[in-house]
Amino acid sequence: MSDFETVFLLLGLAAFFAGLVDAVVGGGGLIQIPALFAAFPGGQPATLFGTNKFASIVGTTSAAIQYARRVTIPWRVALPGALAALVGSWYGARAVAYLPSEIIRPVVLVLLVVVAIYTFVKKDLGTVHDQRLTAAQEIGLAVVIGAGLGFYDGFFGPGTGSFLIFLFVRTIGMDFLRASVTAKIVNVATNFAALSYFALNVEVLWKLGALMALCNLSGAIVGSRLAIRHGAAFVRKMFLGVVVVLIAKLAYDLLTQG
Repeated sequence: MSDFETVFLLLGLAAFFAGLVDAVVGGGGLIQIPALFAAFPGGQPATLFGTNKFASIVGTTSAAIQYARRVTIPWRVALPGALAALVGSWYGARAVAYLPSEIIRPVVLVLLVVVAIYTFVKKDLGTVHDQRLTAAQEIGLAVVIGAGLGFYDGFFGPGTGSFLIFLFVRTIGMDFLRASVTAKIVNVATNFAALSYFALNVEVLWKLGALMALCNLSGAIVGSRLAIRHGAAFVRKMFLGVVVVLIAKLAYDLLTQG
C-alpha cells in the first residue's frame, strides 16, 4: 500500500469515528480536524476546514434524518435555531480572516470545564423532558443559541455540538436525546453556511472530502442508531466523555503553544 493510499485509509477511519461520535453528542471535529492537519501539515487551514465541513455535513444530515424517523423533534426550537445558526455561521467563517482563533481558546476551555462540572453534579440533568417555558420563550432562546453557536462554529468550531446539547438541556429543559436531535438540525445549518463560504472563497479538497463524507455517513448511521436504542442516559454518558476529551485537547493546545 502506497503512502497516498495509507493517508486516505487513515482519514477515512477518522471520518467514520468522527461521524459516530458527532451523531450522538457532537465533537466529531475533535477527531476529523486534527487528522486532516496531521495528513497535510503544510495545507492552508481554510482549505482543511472547508474539507472538514464538506465531510461533516453529510454525516450530520444523515444523523438528523435518522433521528427524525424515530424521535419526536421539537421543531419550534429546531427551525428558528437552525435559521439563526445559518446566518451566524456564515459571519463566523468570514471572521476567520480577521481574528486569530487562539484568542477564544482560553474562554472555550473555561466554559467546557463549567459545563462538565455542572453536568457531573446535576445527576438528573437531561434525563427527562421538562416542558417549563412558553412557546415564545423557547423560540427566543433557540434564536439566541443558534446565532451565537452558529458564529462560534463558523469561526472556531470544537465542541459546538456539545455546547448546543448542554444549552438545550439546561435552558429549554429537553432531555439529552431530544437535545441531541435538535443540535443535529442546527449543526446541519452551521455546516452548510460555513461550507458555502469556504467553497466560494478558498480551495476545498472535494475528492478527499467525498471519501471522508461517505465514511462520516457510515459512522453517523451507527451513532444515531446507538443513541436511539439506548436513550438519554447513554447520550449523557457520551456527552460527558466528549466534553472531558475536549477539555484535555484544548488544555494541551494552550500549554504547547505557551
